[in-house]
Amino acid sequence: MNNYETVFIVTPVLSDQQVQEVADKFQGVITENGGQIVNKEAWGLKKLAYSIQKKTTGFYFLVEFTGEGSLINTLETQYRRDERIIRFLTFKQDKFAVEYSEKRRAKLSNKQEE
Repeated sequence: MNNYETVFIVTPVLSDQQVQEVADKFQGVITENGGQIVNKEAWGLKKLAYSIQKKTTGFYFLVEFTGEGSLINTLETQYRRDERIIRFLTFKQDKFAVEYSEKRRAKLSNKQEE
């Protein structure tokens, strides 16, 4: 099993409920294809560095997961088919990235507890 991280941007014209449905859909794609979600974060509505499809903002989501390499092809095919996704990036984490992610999650959970 490899460690992966994916970030996707959802179009800003959707309601909060529709945005959550999109996030749930892609988390379902990961789990249905043998992946296991390690961490998920909704970063919210952010300004884009440049306009994409005439949009200047988007809802950002981060999902860290483990799975086989074939899962990535399935996930990215689903991203491309969904009109609500305006950008996505998925990459395989090396041991240093995994370690950094664990430290970042621990730091975030400590801040939330305070």
